[in-house]
Amino acid sequence: MTNSSGFGVTSILLSSYYGMEDLKPMYFCIFFFIYIAIIAENIALIGTICLEKKLHEPMYFLVCNLAANGLYGSTALLPALLINVLSNTYEITLPCCQTQIYTIHTYAIVEFTILAAMSYDRYVAICYPLQYHTIMPLARVYKLITFTWLYPLLAFLIVFVLTLQLRFCDKTIEKLYCVNYSLVKLSCTDTSVVNIVGLLSVVLYTFPQLIMVLNSYVHILRICALSSKQSKLKALRTCTPHLLAVINYSIGCFFEIVQSRFNVSHLPYETRMFLSLYFLIFPPILNPVIYGVSIQAIRVSLFKLFQK
Repeated sequence: MTNSSGFGVTSILLSSYYGMEDLKPMYFCIFFFIYIAIIAENIALIGTICLEKKLHEPMYFLVCNLAANGLYGSTALLPALLINVLSNTYEITLPCCQTQIYTIHTYAIVEFTILAAMSYDRYVAICYPLQYHTIMPLARVYKLITFTWLYPLLAFLIVFVLTLQLRFCDKTIEKLYCVNYSLVKLSCTDTSVVNIVGLLSVVLYTFPQLIMVLNSYVHILRICALSSKQSKLKALRTCTPHLLAVINYSIGCFFEIVQSRFNVSHLPYETRMFLSLYFLIFPPILNPVIYGVSIQAIRVSLFKLFQK
C-alpha cells in the first residue's frame, strides 16, 4: 500500500491487529489485566525497597531500577495496544509510531544495561565481599543508575535521528507495534546509511553489556570453584534471581530476532503474537516475581508491607 501524496505517509497501519478481530473483547481483557498486574507488581516492589531502610543497599536499588524500566517498557506498548484493539482502523500517526519506536528500543537497551550493572554488583559482592561497600558506595550506585538510563537514551538517538529524516511511501507494518527496522523498510529514500549505522549500533548497544555479564560470571565461577560447598550454595542463591532475569530477557530478544528477521507467516497467529510480545511483557511481569520470591529480605518486607 502506497501513498501518492506529495507529503508522503502520515500514518502507519499495524496490520497484525486484523488477526484479533473475531476475539477483540477477549484480547482487550487479557492485555488489560496483564498491564494492571505489571503496574501492581512493579510499584509494590519499588515501594517496598523505597520504604524499607534495610533494603537501601546497592543490589536492591538496582532491582528497583529494573522494576522502573519494566513500567517504562510496558507503558510504551500496552496502553497503545489496548486502544488499537478497540479501534476499527488499526492506524496510528507517524509521530506516535516514531515515539513508540524510541521508547521500546530504549527500554530494551536500558534493560540489558541494568542487567549488566547488576552482574557487576554480584561480581563485587561475591569476589570482594569485605570491600563491597567500599567499591559500591551508594553515591557510585546512584551514578551507575543514572548511566544505565542516559547511555541508552542518548545512544539510540544516533539511529533514531536518521530514521526521522526518512520519507515513507508504504504504510503497512505487519506487527502490533512499531519498531525501527520495520519502519525503515517502508522508506522510499535511500536507507543504506541508516542500515549501516543500525548494524553498528547493535554492537554499541549490546557488546559492552554482554562482555560485562560474561566477564562477571567467569570470575564468579572461578571463585566458586575454589570455595567450600557452603560458599558455592550461597553464591548460587545470590546469583539465581539475576541469572533468571538475564535468561528471561535473552529468550525475549531471541524471539524478537526470529520473528523480525525470518519468515514466520506459516506459524499460527497466536504463536507469532507471543514471539513478538514476549520481551515487552514477560520481563516486566516476571522480574518482580523472581526477585520478590527469591530474595528473602524483599519477600519478608513485602509481607510486612501488606500486613500493615
